[in-house]
Amino acid sequence: MTEEALKAHNQSAKQPIVVWVIFIATIISFMGLGLVDPILPAIAEKLHATPSQVSLLFSSYNLITGVAMLITGVVSSRIGVKWTLLSGIFLIVIFSALAGSSNGIWGVVSFRGGWGLGNSLFIATALSAIVGLSVGGTAKAIILYEAAIGLGISVGPLLGGELGSISWRGPFYGVSVLMIIAFLALLLKMPKVAKPKTKSSVLDPLKALKFPGLFRLGLTAFLYNIGFFTLMAFAPFVMGLHEHGLGFVFLGWGLCLAFTSVFVAPKIQAKFGTIKSMCAMLTLFALTLLAMGIWTDSSTVVIVCVIIAGLFLGTNNTLITTAVMEVAPVERATASAAYSFVRFIGGAIGPWLANKLAETFNPHIPFYSGAIFVLIAMLVVAFGRKHLAHVDRVAH
Repeated sequence: MTEEALKAHNQSAKQPIVVWVIFIATIISFMGLGLVDPILPAIAEKLHATPSQVSLLFSSYNLITGVAMLITGVVSSRIGVKWTLLSGIFLIVIFSALAGSSNGIWGVVSFRGGWGLGNSLFIATALSAIVGLSVGGTAKAIILYEAAIGLGISVGPLLGGELGSISWRGPFYGVSVLMIIAFLALLLKMPKVAKPKTKSSVLDPLKALKFPGLFRLGLTAFLYNIGFFTLMAFAPFVMGLHEHGLGFVFLGWGLCLAFTSVFVAPKIQAKFGTIKSMCAMLTLFALTLLAMGIWTDSSTVVIVCVIIAGLFLGTNNTLITTAVMEVAPVERATASAAYSFVRFIGGAIGPWLANKLAETFNPHIPFYSGAIFVLIAMLVVAFGRKHLAHVDRVAH
């Protein structure tokens, strides 16, 4: 570990206990994203569904998560951070268990939407809570948050593969049990955080998008997430692996994502600046998707590309989240909700579009399409420098 990384590690270790409780709960929450990856082919087989229908597990989850981001500030400003987090976790517990109990694809898709509602209440509030309660500055708090995301996403597929090898229902019940543990931990350990003096409106996140910098970052994430979820929701269908194998591939992907989000992103940002670094990562991710499109018939190439993509995704996630927290003169929770609203809409379109393109044309096209969207995202950042330049001056 380098001297800078060690220093950052020592700084993060001094965080209040409540920050670590939220950190662990965030890990468990984001397990839900990657947990279903290893079981997508199994669900399609068991429930007699097409890949595009199964992809709606991501689409319904992301769509409801994105739209519900508009109400997260309304809820948290009225019932407080603690009870908003607990409400979100409670909904995840209920709807993940209901999804596991479903006997048809549309039931699973619908309950994943309810799961997305709980997820939105939790993740938007968790980010602002970690930033607000942690010590060491915004950048370090976001690195901690991104580390939790990376760990959750990396461990999720492994757990999903293990439980999914028993039954496709196992991962859904697994999330429900883990979130019960997170609920109890937050209930017991998190103090009551003072409510904001001003109550938020549903329109606040939409109004925040009038700031050019925040709008550009939201649009960037919208486009980039189409490519992101092309990888997440379509790649499992062309790898030719069973639940265990898919679990290990996405474990490798998630570990790469977690490592770069914590250790690589801050160094690249410090050396090259946020804008140049984001453009480089988006370009590399687009090239990775392009390679997957060219060599779709080679499961080895697809597997290696999925894992390598984690390196670029982890770095970019930290860079863009840090920028969002600083780019607009609004409360961080509002900025996060506005950005997430746009971002998750892209995450809803990506999975369905990728699988539909494969069914309509051939399995190469989704990766080409994803690469184009990510490349456009890079151009949005590159041509928006004047609206984003001040981010590098405040990021430290």
